[in-house]
Amino acid sequence: MWPRCPSSLVHLRGFFAGAPDAAARSVETLPVASVTPCLPSVSVVIPTYRREQVLLNTVQHVVNLRGPLAEVIVVDQTQEHEPATRSELARMAADGSIRWIRLHGPSITHAMNVGLRVASGDVVLFLDDDIVPDESLIGMHAAAIAEGHRIVAGRVLQPWDDDAATGDGGRFRFSSDRRQFIGELMAGNFSVTRALALELGGFDENFVHVAYRFEADFAARAIAAGQRILFEPRACIRHLKASAGGTRSYGHHLTTVRPSHAVGDYYYLLHAPALQRRWLAVLTRPLRAVRTRHHLRRPWWIPGTVIAELTGLAWAAALSLKGRRLLSCDVDGGAIGASVNRPTGRTLE
Repeated sequence: MWPRCPSSLVHLRGFFAGAPDAAARSVETLPVASVTPCLPSVSVVIPTYRREQVLLNTVQHVVNLRGPLAEVIVVDQTQEHEPATRSELARMAADGSIRWIRLHGPSITHAMNVGLRVASGDVVLFLDDDIVPDESLIGMHAAAIAEGHRIVAGRVLQPWDDDAATGDGGRFRFSSDRRQFIGELMAGNFSVTRALALELGGFDENFVHVAYRFEADFAARAIAAGQRILFEPRACIRHLKASAGGTRSYGHHLTTVRPSHAVGDYYYLLHAPALQRRWLAVLTRPLRAVRTRHHLRRPWWIPGTVIAELTGLAWAAALSLKGRRLLSCDVDGGAIGASVNRPTGRTLE
């Protein structure tokens, strides 16, 4: 249970009165506290890269949500927006609807660390920049944290998922309707107490470009530290999977010779000593990368994919030799910094 209820927290009674949450009616749940006195304040962090109207729509949805919302922080890695987007973001920043932080270089892990550092709420809720959130999203995350959970993963419905409740079918999926403990995360809809995230060092900034598996790395470090990850399906978003911007700026993994998609998985495997047969996974990944229908029908892409895989492995090995790039926290002095140099940024607030 959340230990105290200062003025920064919002009383729970009344927030849930008549909350129109379709998922809540069908969810199978773990035991939930019948009485929760108050909710922790929530800072929403939205990292974004090369998104325009879909970003504006997402931000407007989030700003209008009910619940104990402390602030909406947009961590913007886009070098130059369309004039209409830039103007609207500046307007929302000027009227206090959002905090708009501009970074000079794209890095999802760095952007999330920046949001974590500047957040003022007790809880940080990370969201994708191309979503439609359920009306009670913030409240459901906050309520789960108030029960005593420190990391909460929310439900993610992809464009191919319908709104009806769906079971796991023997294997966990983030479209599940069942409240349960899980061993993974999706960065587009999860919350964590700010104190815990800082204790864990935030997100490893050696996960570069597409940063594949950085969520798995964060989840593994949290579980190794004795934490449990609650999946709360009533904290639900619809992911729009915008065709441009975000990680899709690095091209499709099947049709590129760039190592942007491969490097993260290799880096994760090199830093996952608890993962069984990880060296076998490292050695067989290039083969698995070309054993696809795409390569069977277009064999001329096989050399390019192999080049991307081997380059990604070499890049991951070089990053591993330098050591992790986590946030460091001086608890006594209260100073939060990075273990290595990071791209500079500026804040528009």
